[in-house]
Amino acid sequence: MDAVRVALLREVLAGTQWPAAARRFAGSLRRSVVPAGGNLLLVGTEQYEPWHLAAHLVDEAAWSGLPELAPTLVRHHVRAGEPPHLSVGLSRLEAVRRGHTLLVVAPERPGAGLLERVHDARRAGATVLALDGGDPDLGTLAHEALSVPGPGSRSGSRSGSGSGSGSGSVPDSGAELDLDTMQHLVSAAAGENSLPAQRGPRRFRDRLARLADQLTAPPPSRW
Repeated sequence: MDAVRVALLREVLAGTQWPAAARRFAGSLRRSVVPAGGNLLLVGTEQYEPWHLAAHLVDEAAWSGLPELAPTLVRHHVRAGEPPHLSVGLSRLEAVRRGHTLLVVAPERPGAGLLERVHDARRAGATVLALDGGDPDLGTLAHEALSVPGPGSRSGSRSGSGSGSGSGSVPDSGAELDLDTMQHLVSAAAGENSLPAQRGPRRFRDRLARLADQLTAPPPSRW
């Protein structure tokens, strides 16, 4: 999804709390990785690999001038002969410590093995962030979680701090959203240099200029 489509998506969702929830989560991500100089690890479940989010964060890191946003993609299964940036296995999580950020993307319930590794990472001092489908165990482990329930769920969305403190919900606004779409909103918001102000003519022109820069800039060759 390119920058223009992200902007259009925000317009469509303007009457909901999804854009604000994405910006809050992206703000937590930035506040965690920028002062620490990066050290962002991105991991999915055994069934779901968030390589698309990894690529978008690399793009945003390049466009925003914040290299700290570029993640290391941690994979459950690494095949021989793959390039270095796609060859980082789960053993990498054993080395996390204070100053690292672990971003977990889990559309479905994560396995017990992954939850154990996330628990160990938090105990070692890492900041744990979660984009998920509403799993309560992962939400408890995360310092900050943003949940997008799967199709047919009536549970609402959790957006807030984990461990039962400050946890809230995004009311059902009638706008269905999936976790892939939310990842686009979060990655785009993470690369923004400031929160959106009340838009006047100048702000609108600035936004168009930024979109034009993004569309004409060559993508990073890493992915």
